[in-house]
Amino acid sequence: MAKSVVALTLVLGIFVASTSAFVPTLIEKLWPGQESDGVFDTVARIPYSDLLNDNPYVDPFILHSMKRYGFFYVVDVPEYSALEELEYMQKFFELPEELKSDVEISSHNPENKNAYRGYCPGLDDVDSTLQYKNVFNIGPHEVRAPFTGSLDDALEKLRYECSEPNVWPTTDNCTFDKGFKEVFQVGFELRRNVARAFIRSISRALEMPNLPSLFNEDEFSAMGLRKYPVREQINANMYSDFDGTLLRELEHVDSTVTVLSTFNNDGLEALYKNQYSKAPVTGDNAFLVNIGKLVDDIIDNQLTSVRHRVVEVPYTRYSITYFLGPAFDADISRSMSGKMTEAGHKYRIFGEWIKDYLGAIELFYY
Repeated sequence: MAKSVVALTLVLGIFVASTSAFVPTLIEKLWPGQESDGVFDTVARIPYSDLLNDNPYVDPFILHSMKRYGFFYVVDVPEYSALEELEYMQKFFELPEELKSDVEISSHNPENKNAYRGYCPGLDDVDSTLQYKNVFNIGPHEVRAPFTGSLDDALEKLRYECSEPNVWPTTDNCTFDKGFKEVFQVGFELRRNVARAFIRSISRALEMPNLPSLFNEDEFSAMGLRKYPVREQINANMYSDFDGTLLRELEHVDSTVTVLSTFNNDGLEALYKNQYSKAPVTGDNAFLVNIGKLVDDIIDNQLTSVRHRVVEVPYTRYSITYFLGPAFDADISRSMSGKMTEAGHKYRIFGEWIKDYLGAIELFYY
């Protein structure tokens, strides 16, 4: 660890010169050793309050970790209990299917109007690695105004679709219903705060002052409560093409900004120097933050959009993923330096991109 401290002190040059007595202690706090294979021991761990308060000392630590590894941790989140979230998740997924069907998305229950927010059983394809999971999806909207635009205006229809309100479980246990809704409304805001503060941090570190304006609205941000049941059968589709490892979730790169909770569940691995290694769990009071390809293109690929996966584990695994995308009308066709992005060859604004991302999901109800 001493060599890491010396190297990082040199990297942080000017910052160190102004706070020389403070930095070694600070580095030890933000880069503590982890109980892992050692590859990710020096991934940054940023205190929540300092990140949210825009304390500029966190910027070089986040930048270094994002450039080198593609992710970092947010720790010491006040008044947040991962254990409470996990308990509510487990209770919801254990509810009888007839109760959960009331909040199923319409592709699973045609009697419901909610197309994206709500419950997706997702266990239809036992041969699939990606889809063998239960998901409850939560968004930023609790109500939505009536549609008053023209049905011939595709973008206006899409804007309405993207503001689909949340649905929440209703059982004979009012205490559970109230607690579930309140806990995950708070959890959604915590994660949105983290994602936006991260955008502000890298906009300062990369000297891209216009970046935060692309995220002033988040019409289609989403938080997914995920349950990965234990598989009863294994087949060839579940093995990695990269190294033959048995997987729960295939190797992939995200698209936007991700705030992840793995609780104390192992399984997450990230690619570093052409090898997958175990990422430390988020535990009881932390989040993992990484960036996706779409957003990385917007910032001229200054960071690492990390490829990651989930390996098979012999137990039911839970996680929560939050995704922050740009505003509906945000121009994603050009990077901060004015270069055309990969998405820009087909799309001008994020709303157009999200339409294709949703694929065959039918959202429009009025």
